[in-house]
Amino acid sequence: MARKVEEIEREIRALSDDERNHLLRDLVADLDGNPDPEVERAWLEEARRRLRELQQGDVEALSAEEVFRSARDRLKDGS
Repeated sequence: MARKVEEIEREIRALSDDERNHLLRDLVADLDGNPDPEVERAWLEEARRRLRELQQGDVEALSAEEVFRSARDRLKDGS
């Protein structure tokens, strides 16, 4: 008979942080399924394009603080 979920949870909680993190990553990857190579390729192209724009000075980088402040302001304004 299969073990109860509670038993498995107890065993997982007894693992080290690294072991739990490893297990969690593997379980999430299983749920996500196989990555689509076209999507991976598209994200890589986008990352390269954005890096090129930054390096060439076409765009200016913003700090996370600025981005979150702007997002909060937009939410307050309803835009």
